[in-house]
Amino acid sequence: MRLRSAAWPSIDRSRKILAAAALTLSLFAGSALAQTPAGTIDPVAAVPAPTVESPPSAAAAVESPQGAKAADESVRLAPPADASLPSALPNDLSPWGMFLHANLIVKLVMSGLAFASLVTWTIWLAKTLELWTAQRSARRDLKTLAGAASLSAAEASFAESATPVARFVRAAVGEEERSSGLPAEGVKERVAALLSRLEAHAGRKMARGTAIIATIGSTAPFVGLFGTVWGIMDSFIGISKTHTTNLAVVAPGIAEALLATATGLVAAIPAVMIYNGFARAITGYKARLGDASAEVLRHVSRDLDRRDADRTPAAPAKDEAHVIAMRRSAE
Repeated sequence: MRLRSAAWPSIDRSRKILAAAALTLSLFAGSALAQTPAGTIDPVAAVPAPTVESPPSAAAAVESPQGAKAADESVRLAPPADASLPSALPNDLSPWGMFLHANLIVKLVMSGLAFASLVTWTIWLAKTLELWTAQRSARRDLKTLAGAASLSAAEASFAESATPVARFVRAAVGEEERSSGLPAEGVKERVAALLSRLEAHAGRKMARGTAIIATIGSTAPFVGLFGTVWGIMDSFIGISKTHTTNLAVVAPGIAEALLATATGLVAAIPAVMIYNGFARAITGYKARLGDASAEVLRHVSRDLDRRDADRTPAAPAKDEAHVIAMRRSAE
């Protein structure tokens, strides 16, 4: 009995320790249950199922520190929103598209050069037809004048003609009539001066319009260069506004500026070639008019010689003249 009574205090202490541990466990369990949502907890469902890793999405990349850094870097490097960005640039880079998107001054320059080119080709067509007709008429009239027996006969052949050669003949006949009874040398000089002025007038009339082509050919490249300089200046101003040297931003403006130079060359090169061709053709036409003028002078000289021959009395016979001289000396 003494041993059993001595063992009771140790048993009581162990019971107290177990009770305290149970109370502590119950308190922890109550706090855990209070933090979980209401309802029953399935032990099987509480075990987490294995998951398969999938590639990170764009949102996850942005949410991660590396993705956020890359997004900030792209935003920082992106050019500012402006009308000259590649998204706002003209997609049509054909000559017509570049003309439509060019600066106002460049548009005016190219429009003026296009009009000058139109004037050049219009003068070429009109002057080519005029030169061809005039040269054909001059060849025909020169052949008629060379085959005439006299100046009056040539005048009859050109009675209904208004060509330069016909005017030469009528002017020479009129000068002969006004100089009737005057010395032949003076008549020839006056006819030659009159024909020279008529020939110069016909040459100036044929060269009319070629000065415009010469002006276009000499000034069109410089006008186009002015448009190019203005367009490049405008492009540089756009670069300074956008704060970027991206070729996609700079190239359209420079291309539009260079189009002005190309337009100037397109207007100038044909004008120079056409002017040189007209200069050679007009020189040949003037030479043909010179031949006609010389032929008219020959007719005038023959007519004057015939008139002088008709007015000169017949010379006495040689024997009669000798006899008369002898009689006068004997007397």
